[in-house]
Amino acid sequence: MAAPTHGTGAPPHVAELLQTLIRYDTTNPPGNERECAAYCRDTLNDAGIAAELIGSDPNRVNVVSRLPGRGDAPPLLLYGHIDVVPTAAQPWDVPPFEGRRQDGYVWGRGALDMKGGVAMMMCAFMRAHREDTDLPGDVILALVSDEEAGGNTGAGWLVAARPELFEGARYAVGEFGGFSKTYRGRKFYMVQVAEKQGCRVQATARGPGGHGSLVHHDTAPTRMAEFLVKLDRTPLPFHIHPVTRMMVEAMSSRLPLPDSAFLRLLLNPAFTGKILRRMSTVGRELEPLFRHTANATIIAGGEKANVIPSEVTVNLDCRMLPGYPPEDLLGELQDIAGPNIEFQALRFAPKPWILNMGLFDTLSGIIREQDPAGVSVPMLMPAGTDGRHFAGLGIQTYGWMPMNLPADFDFLKTIHAANERVPVSALEFGAEALHRLLGRFHG
Repeated sequence: MAAPTHGTGAPPHVAELLQTLIRYDTTNPPGNERECAAYCRDTLNDAGIAAELIGSDPNRVNVVSRLPGRGDAPPLLLYGHIDVVPTAAQPWDVPPFEGRRQDGYVWGRGALDMKGGVAMMMCAFMRAHREDTDLPGDVILALVSDEEAGGNTGAGWLVAARPELFEGARYAVGEFGGFSKTYRGRKFYMVQVAEKQGCRVQATARGPGGHGSLVHHDTAPTRMAEFLVKLDRTPLPFHIHPVTRMMVEAMSSRLPLPDSAFLRLLLNPAFTGKILRRMSTVGRELEPLFRHTANATIIAGGEKANVIPSEVTVNLDCRMLPGYPPEDLLGELQDIAGPNIEFQALRFAPKPWILNMGLFDTLSGIIREQDPAGVSVPMLMPAGTDGRHFAGLGIQTYGWMPMNLPADFDFLKTIHAANERVPVSALEFGAEALHRLLGRFHG
């Protein structure tokens, strides 16, 4: 599609900007983010801000821009991704790439993850330039490709090939967090300060093979089946990670008795599982923050319908708590499986375990200004983001795309799902919060 133009001094409203971003189909794979990236660059250029396209693949480029500050603080990095996950086989009520504005929402793939956040950042960035905001330090804006598939042409490539673009930065603001979540009548704003580590594990079962017409017992398929049933019914051990502890303590301190005491029982591993089960849906959302997870995704074994295979393998998509080595996970899996299953970590993507909370109070203060009833709490992300790439440069990411959401709006069930959408009021809230941050961040 052709990129619309905006006259100098008349940047698009945040909702209008998001609608246009959604209309670029950047489904990954394959991504093809170039046209969307070019639109972002041109929109910044039209606002009088220099921006360039950078990348190793001409179809998978990134947008990088910088506003100069007064030099009293290290640079602040704002980053977001413009690729989106597929929509195939999802029952959408509206076309997912129409960018429809309806009933106070912008609908479409990427509305939450994360073209909505990109629109908020771009609006704050352009407003800071237009109003000549007194920036404590330089502000770097990076709009990247390929986050949904690992960041190989996006943040990962930028960090490896162009680290000088981010030199001196200590803090970054990106996904996943900042949205409000109402629990027991209290509104909490979840601020991501750490994320889990990805690890692909191969489980292998071996046993006697033979002709399919004979009676066989204790084969590789049955051994693997027994393990998968155990894995489904036996949670990996619970761990109280420092970030999860901070989250629970912050939330419980703002709840009345008996809710506060009930929540704090999560911090005792002897009670964690029981409390999570009693919390029903909320407990299922919180459980990944208290332990490693392992889910079977690819099962392989056998080549012929009448031959019992002597080997069966299963790919396990595992997410590990920050700071743990893969040996800990493999040991826990072995304890569940017993001696008949072998485990091997095929791909481990360690995220440098850094935790710098120096900007948290500033973010929390901005939320209180805009929503006096809101309480900011640190959060551990149960999956991974581009933050792991920037952590390699010593940059602490805050997942902070602030959105004041209705109490009945379920962010986690809407993201990546059919009918992904975001309230226009939440976009305006976030653009304002990010602009306030640009005038207040510090070293």
